[in-house]
Amino acid sequence: MKDYNIRKRVLITGGAGFLGSHLCETLLDQGAEVLCLDNYFTGTKNNIKPLLGNPSFELLRHDVTFPLYVEVDEIYNLACPASPIHYQHDPVQTTKTSVHGAINMLGLAKRVNAKIFQASTSEVYGDPEVHPQVESYWGNVNPIGVRSCYDEGKRCAETLFFDYYRQHNLRIKVGRLFNTYGPRMHPNDGRVVSNFIVQALQGIPITIYGDGSQTRSFCYVDDLIRLMVLFMESGDDMTGPMNMGNPNEFTILELAEHVTEMIGSSSEIIFKDLPADDPKQRSADISIARNKLGWEPTTQLKEGLRHTIDYFDKLLSESKG
Repeated sequence: MKDYNIRKRVLITGGAGFLGSHLCETLLDQGAEVLCLDNYFTGTKNNIKPLLGNPSFELLRHDVTFPLYVEVDEIYNLACPASPIHYQHDPVQTTKTSVHGAINMLGLAKRVNAKIFQASTSEVYGDPEVHPQVESYWGNVNPIGVRSCYDEGKRCAETLFFDYYRQHNLRIKVGRLFNTYGPRMHPNDGRVVSNFIVQALQGIPITIYGDGSQTRSFCYVDDLIRLMVLFMESGDDMTGPMNMGNPNEFTILELAEHVTEMIGSSSEIIFKDLPADDPKQRSADISIARNKLGWEPTTQLKEGLRHTIDYFDKLLSESKG
């Protein structure tokens, strides 16, 4: 009998998106066969263009709200618009993506006995009354607000994952992703890092919603992907939910000042009304990731911003040309 070299087959939903494309790249570098699935609502083929010639990479246009029948060993379920502008564009579809998408991917994992990772979010904590946020905190979420399609969709997805774990002994990993930034972010996604960089590069006013005193913690994409893979490789008893982010906290005003200073931009900072249900504080307690996986973010904010600024500078220059 021939000795076949068995390679791990991995499905990544939302694989042409910001995080998904970086994950595709990392897993290919590690020798896996990668099936990238995306419906291109916020993802783009440009993100995975360099991978198309790799014989271990396969691209499939598909919407996770419909069932999928493939043979894989692992699933990373990243499919869902993650910025308010995009997820509020079609809130019903956003909820369907989180809930129906989770049901379909969990059903696939059950059929083929695959390990499955769910990209949940710090938004499950809502506007938190506990700071920094720990995984045991149940959150303070408005179930009928304009952000609920995303917040409650992700909360329901977590429920489904743990019910499949308890009822069907499925091997699950649930990660709660905090603000992540880096190259390949969508230039019009409305998130603060991409917003501020694009506005500063164009020399137009930088828009801060509220007075800028609200805080966020920003994790560079390479650090997050490293943790995602570490978590997936951990034992089956480690299910999560686990916070995934950088615990260093900055005000939105501090971020705007860093960006303008690094770019040397003359953009003025203007202030507008704070959107409904926008959290005042957001910072990850990463004790579980640190103690159980030995993970620490290593990219400092200014270093990560430099890579991200260079990416957007090139993107804007190419769009002009």
